[in-house]
Amino acid sequence: MSLLRGVFAALLAVGLAGPVAAQDPCADYVPQPRPQNASRDEVGQDLDTILERGHMSFALYEDYPPYSWLEGSTPRGVDAEIARLIAEYVGVEPRFNFVAAAESLDSDLRNNIWQGGIVSGAVSNVMMRIPYDSKFACRVEQVVFTGQYAVERVAIAYAKDAYPDDLPVPAYFRFDTVAVENDSIADFYLSSFAGGQLNAQVRRFPDMVAAMEALAGGETKAAMGPRGQLEWGLTDALGVHAPPLAGFAISQWTLGVAVNFRFRPLGYTVDDAIREGLDSGAIAAIYDSYGLTHEAPAFR
Repeated sequence: MSLLRGVFAALLAVGLAGPVAAQDPCADYVPQPRPQNASRDEVGQDLDTILERGHMSFALYEDYPPYSWLEGSTPRGVDAEIARLIAEYVGVEPRFNFVAAAESLDSDLRNNIWQGGIVSGAVSNVMMRIPYDSKFACRVEQVVFTGQYAVERVAIAYAKDAYPDDLPVPAYFRFDTVAVENDSIADFYLSSFAGGQLNAQVRRFPDMVAAMEALAGGETKAAMGPRGQLEWGLTDALGVHAPPLAGFAISQWTLGVAVNFRFRPLGYTVDDAIREGLDSGAIAAIYDSYGLTHEAPAFR
């Protein structure tokens, strides 16, 4: 399934698809029962034990360039590099668990942070690339959402020769072909835009790598998806821009990390590491090394 579909299913469920209300995001939440007994996977996951044993574990999404993937046996990608930065700050070795996206963000967090998989798999100390939403954070009390390190936004890549004057916006795709990842947030948006008038021109691919290859190969005039994935697939003949997207309440989101709620000192330390990386420019440099634009979170 699409990673973005899994990540955003929970956010759509808590109302991000509609107008953003200026009110207390936790005003109407219903507390979830917290687990009363730690599973065996959670024993020894506190900060003191991590420091004593000399390593900490990070959950990364598998096969997800430019954010995280294995190149041979070497973890690569923006999130792998930021994980290394965190581990260096803590003073331990990073270890990586590459995981598949589940049906929802709730499931990803349950499987990788606070409970573990039903059949196999172990929890990690930190999970990378977690979209932050205050309503979702109120509902999922088993997890601390911290360490906000970037803003991601939906953008449009395009063939420069197809748009020599005006850069494309969604309305252009009534007539021009556009590539998207199947069942992604961009696919949902374009499919519903203007009462479905764009559907005939939307070309769906299994992932954004394939979508960008189709654009580069001339199969479509444009592609739409997360800006980082578009930039990763750029060639000299392609450009990318992030225009305003009418009626799109989640065209951008803040990315951070997740830590089990039991281990607050670990969460504070990870947050300190990321804050230092933002202040020093180290995180921006990581993005730049992969040819990506880094947009710092609004709190800075």
